[in-house]
Amino acid sequence: MQPTEPAYRRLLIAQRNEITEHRIYSAIAARTRDANNRQVLERIANEELRHYEFLRNMTGRDVTPDRIKVASFRCIIVIFGMSFGLRLMERGEKVASDVYEAMGKEGADLTPLLADEQRHEKDLLSLIEEERIEYAGAVVLGLNDALMELTGALSGLTFALQDGRLIAATGFITGIAASMSMAASAFLSSREDRDQHAGKNPFKSAAYTGIAYILTVLILISPYLLVNNVYASLVIMLMLSVLIVLGYNFYITTAKGLKLWRRFAEMAIISMCVALITFGIGVLVRTTFGIEV
Repeated sequence: MQPTEPAYRRLLIAQRNEITEHRIYSAIAARTRDANNRQVLERIANEELRHYEFLRNMTGRDVTPDRIKVASFRCIIVIFGMSFGLRLMERGEKVASDVYEAMGKEGADLTPLLADEQRHEKDLLSLIEEERIEYAGAVVLGLNDALMELTGALSGLTFALQDGRLIAATGFITGIAASMSMAASAFLSSREDRDQHAGKNPFKSAAYTGIAYILTVLILISPYLLVNNVYASLVIMLMLSVLIVLGYNFYITTAKGLKLWRRFAEMAIISMCVALITFGIGVLVRTTFGIEV
């Protein structure tokens, strides 16, 4: 039976997705050091190619992969790690399963493809374990502390000093000193864990914590250097802090398969409450001590 025109278009889209995912899985497999993981990824890549050929027999056409999507996933894997990339691919497998199930109800015999896609979801979940995720706690420590301390400090300094460059300089000095302190704490904590049982590398934990802290400091003080109005800088700084919270939580919840919005809301609300309280303290300090800059 010939598929209807809408069904034919959906088959072509599914066919292009299959050859695209074949290229992506092949690229991930080539970067994977673990032999077992590489074997699983190569098998999935080969099955995606078979799916493409199955659909090509139905459509009678060849299609090219989405090169932009392939290149994007290559960049994602390099920058954010294999775990994050695999989680995104696992979501794609779920979407493919839903599409094939819906098309099956319309009369298309896609049972073999549907079974494979559902198995791919399970296979991908079994592969997710990586250093970048293992050290997520160190990054959380650096980000959390920097956000809480710097949003609070910069909010208080905004009203107390009312000079953008002075606020930025004070925040930078405070942030660098605090980043060194946090990195040292992370080092000692990780070394203690390693002494008790096999744990993380203390130097890597310290590096992840310190770098996360310093990057957060630089982002948060940047509005005070680029915008003349300190209150506009304050608003931009708070918006940036919310975006940092959202970006990190999207990364970690995707990589670990957790729910995003509850974690994001918790961190964002706490950061804003700290900023509000310290802004009030800044008002009080300026009024009480009669600070004029």
